[in-house]
Order: sequence, then structure tokens, then C-alpha cells
Amino acid sequence: MTSPSPLTSFTAPTLQVIGSGFAALTAAKHLRRLQPQTRVQVISPRNELVYYPSLIWLPAGLRQPADVVIPLANFFARQQIEWIEANVIGVSAGGRTVETSAGTLHNDGLIIASGGRFIKKLPGIEQAFTPCEGVHSVVTFSEKLAQLKGGTLAIGFGGNPNEPSAMRGGPIFEFLFGIDTLLRRQGRRDQFKLVFFNPAAEPGKRLGDKVPQKMLSMMAERDIATKLGQKIMGFGSNQVQLANESFSADLILFMPGMTGPSWLSNSDLPLSAGGMITADEFTQVVDCPGTYVAGDSGSFPGPEWQPKQAHAADIQAKTAAINLASYLKGQTAQAKIKHELICIVDTLDKGMLIKRSDKGTLMLPPLRIMHYAKRLFEKLYLRQYR
Repeated sequence: MTSPSPLTSFTAPTLQVIGSGFAALTAAKHLRRLQPQTRVQVISPRNELVYYPSLIWLPAGLRQPADVVIPLANFFARQQIEWIEANVIGVSAGGRTVETSAGTLHNDGLIIASGGRFIKKLPGIEQAFTPCEGVHSVVTFSEKLAQLKGGTLAIGFGGNPNEPSAMRGGPIFEFLFGIDTLLRRQGRRDQFKLVFFNPAAEPGKRLGDKVPQKMLSMMAERDIATKLGQKIMGFGSNQVQLANESFSADLILFMPGMTGPSWLSNSDLPLSAGGMITADEFTQVVDCPGTYVAGDSGSFPGPEWQPKQAHAADIQAKTAAINLASYLKGQTAQAKIKHELICIVDTLDKGMLIKRSDKGTLMLPPLRIMHYAKRLFEKLYLRQYR
């Protein structure tokens, strides 16, 4: 841990960013550029970035754990950003005070980018692997998959009924199609039954109106069974329990819906019905001047299809940094969130580009070049943090 100096001994404004994920690092980087004379602090338990989009390649060995966990010491040193090793316990005074495991911190401006938290309330959910919980979960799943001689693999995702945007379906589609491709490469596909389950009748519709039909068509072509339109009731030992039926599964990969971080219960910040921090179109936390939110922990006004993904988090983080810089100058916020969804749904050998904005949806068929485009983007994106 780098110990912060008291505010009284540092005359320049102190700006703090909670988190060390996509939104947090983008916010910190832009704050440093926009406010070169300020003190920028990043508060997080670890000074590393987990590149979640590449977790889909761990089961196939296309990436190793060390490839997707990026140490940030060099980045922080280059950017002259102070890293504070701590867990956040609460936020008070409208964001000016941050309570942490390392003590009480104060700031002149705050961007909350700590990410969300998966809702783990379903009975027996410990029977399922949640991939976006981190590297360990995917590695353990991958090891068990490699050991299986055959059986049923159940792969699905849920949501937060009080926060429609708080779901992560894209990676689950990628795990589903990627595992199918992997098993075919290994000559083992005929020994496994793949089952995709989702409470929605048209899963993936947030990506675009035509996306569910395309996804389900791809599943049918690959002989992937589906269980759709039934509420997920829970999980048993080697079992998925739905509202109208249950089915056996030797391995379960499940992405629950998300809510805000646990420390919000110790904060005075406004929350949405789904437990996220309520923000306006400028990413400012409602009724909290100088405090902003970006990424999975925020609830933002906008279209019903707005995504929870790294690209959207980066956009929100840049918007927050620009508006915090304006706030410090006594200026009115001007930058608004640009709502845009861009992703490449990877199948291990091909990729399907999907882009959605207020102008409509672009969806390309699965192309081999898009798989390599996703890999190239990873390399270029991570270069800034290495």
C-alpha cells in the first residue's frame, strides 16, 4: 500500500476513484490528463486488472490465467497515480468521505467504478460456476470439464428484475458456443449434451431485435438444447431447477443478475430499485455534486437496451472524468453518456460483430476474421496498462 498524505499537506485537489477495473482505470487515466496538477488516487484491494472478455478462452487454453491478469504498478507509476490498497466499507458526506479498511479518506471529487455484485440468492447456487467472478472460477470449471468423459453441461444466465440492464448474457453465449467448438475439436462433442437455459423467451434481445433468432438458430445448428421462458428456481446437486421442470447436469455454468456493491448499505448515496447507484445523464450521482459513477455499479437513464459491458463502462468513465474536471472549475457539466453497445460474440473459431445505438442495430454473420479482430483488440487495449 502507498500511504496517502493528509489533505492538509497537499494543496492541490484530491480526486479519488474506487475500483481498478475497466471504468476505474479509464476514469483515472482521463482525470490525470484533464487535471495534471491534481492528486489522483485509486482505491482497490489489488493493483491488477482482470481482462474479463478473454476468460472465454481459458477452457480451450487459448489464454492462460497470467495472460488475463495485468499488474498495474507500472501503469500507476507512469501516470503518477497513487494506489491505495484497501476495501471500501462505506461512502458518506455525499461522496466526500470514503471509509476503507485502511482508514478514513477524504476527497474533493469522487468517481465510483467499483463494479457490481452478482445476486447469489437462488437456493443451491453454490453448485454453479459463475464465470465473471474471476479467473479461479473459470479455471476450476475448465479443469472439471477436461476431466469429464461425457454428460450434460447446463449453461445459462439470469437478471435483476428491478434493474433490467444488470445482466451479463454476452459472455455466456460465448462460453456456450466456445465449449461446443472445443468439444468438437477434441472429438468429444457426441459424448456431451449441451443445454442453454434462460428465463426469457427471447434471450439476447437487448443486443438487438434479431439477435435472439440468430442465437437460437446457431444453437439448433450445433444441437444445443434450450430451456426458455421459465423462472429459474434454484440448483441441486447436479441439477437445474426451473419453474415447470428440473433437469440433470454434470456441470453448471450460470451468470446471475447483478446489483450494487455490498458497501452501499453503509452509504448515504441514492439507490435504484435494483440496488445500483442512481445517476443522471452526466454520470453524476443524483443530488451529490462532485460525485460520479461509471460501470456496473451505476443505474443510468437511457434506452432499455443499455448494456453492462466494458465498452459502455469506458464511455461512462470518460464522461465522468470530463464532468468532474468541469465541476472543479466551477463549470456546468456538458458531457453526456453516449449509449452504445459493441461486442464480438466469439465462438472460439469465429466471431459475430454486434453494434447497437440509437440509430439501430448492425449484426454481421459469424466470420473468422472477427475472432482475430477480438484478439487484436485485446492486445491493443491492454498495451496501455502493461
